[in-house]
Amino acid sequence: MEPFDARKSRKEIQNRNQEYQEHIKETMPKSKTGIGCIRAFLVGGLICCVGQAISLFALGTLQMDKESASMFTSVVLVFLGATLTGIGVYDDIGKWAGGGSIIPITGFANSIVSPAMEHKREGLILGVGANLFKIAGPVLVNGISASVVYGVILYIIKLL
Repeated sequence: MEPFDARKSRKEIQNRNQEYQEHIKETMPKSKTGIGCIRAFLVGGLICCVGQAISLFALGTLQMDKESASMFTSVVLVFLGATLTGIGVYDDIGKWAGGGSIIPITGFANSIVSPAMEHKREGLILGVGANLFKIAGPVLVNGISASVVYGVILYIIKLL
């Protein structure tokens, strides 16, 4: 049995680490950040254009006031997002567009409907009901909490 040589084992470890780093560089897929940003921009912009078209339709054809048209647009976009999630199209859009499909309100609809659909076989209460806000719930809680903190700070500033 050979005596233990710490320098030799350190060098072996360094060589192994270097080989591993080279292996990672060779096998890791290249990042497509540029094209991903363009896709996200295009899809997010398209969703916003659809929203604008719905809003103009509500203002012009349906003769709604601006506030009602805004609410109508939000409801229609949520409905479209939920429907596209239900028929399996929104997931494909999300894979292709990334964040461009998540940020608009249609992404919120997707984040509610998607977990509910995954658990629908468990029943309405324990499946759909229990998992409806699994993804969107933390977002809502943090958003509402932040708005309350902001409101309190604004109130205190106005008192001074």
